[in-house]
Amino acid sequence: MDDLHGLPAAPLTVVAGQAACAALDVAANAATAADLVRRAADRGGDLLVLPELFLTGYELSGIAADPARHVPVPGDSRLDVLAAACAATRTAVVVGAPARDAGTGELRISTLVLGRDGHRAAQYDKQHVTPGERAAGFGAGPRGCTLSLDGWRLGLGICWDSGFPEHARAAVRGGAHAYLVGAMFGRGDGERQLATVFPARALDNTSYVLLANHCRPSGPYDGCGRSAVWNPDGTLLCDAGTDDPGLAVARLDPAVLAGARSQDPVLVDPSLEAPVLPRSGGAL
Repeated sequence: MDDLHGLPAAPLTVVAGQAACAALDVAANAATAADLVRRAADRGGDLLVLPELFLTGYELSGIAADPARHVPVPGDSRLDVLAAACAATRTAVVVGAPARDAGTGELRISTLVLGRDGHRAAQYDKQHVTPGERAAGFGAGPRGCTLSLDGWRLGLGICWDSGFPEHARAAVRGGAHAYLVGAMFGRGDGERQLATVFPARALDNTSYVLLANHCRPSGPYDGCGRSAVWNPDGTLLCDAGTDDPGLAVARLDPAVLAGARSQDPVLVDPSLEAPVLPRSGGAL
């Protein structure tokens, strides 16, 4: 079977990380992130993904009250320690942080991407913002984001994005081999949600799926941990449990990806190109 945009040539090791973060302390959380980068590198990681709003904690009201203080900007010296860890280990990182729209100043819930050299490589703004986040002053991002690393295409999502099947599907139909999500899922209902949603996104799209989740209290939630990676057939590959700090380390294998997509060709079925037309039902 021909893949949408080709398959990677070699494996890639990705790491979902979790640790307690300090409320509204960007410098302290950047140092924690740097430590996790080094831990991930020691385990062979090429890329580390960290939870939603990790650099501030899930502190919406505090961020909105003083965005000039709490929103990291390009060249922000508080992130130097994280950039240095990436460059020293040649490990890229995707880390949750608040951001502001360059044109309007509207607050966004975002992920910042630092490459293997420590330089800022990309930013993704959450597209599916919850009603509570909107009420706190955070707006939705306008577009998706797919990274390229060592031949792998990696679609990004943030928390509630993953609850919309079309979000992951758009990334994969655009060529992504894996879907990477930083999130805040709390104990109780959040545990049920993540155990349901992420295997489904993997199976729906015959793609690897990664979740990096908070593992300690932050804002109004108590993160349940369970950062993990799922195989393209929806089975669990690895799970960090509730460890603090915790890492879920996974080797993404092109052969496994190719096998899943060959066995279950949901991405290239001809019906995907056919127009969806309304159809009337029969009389009852």
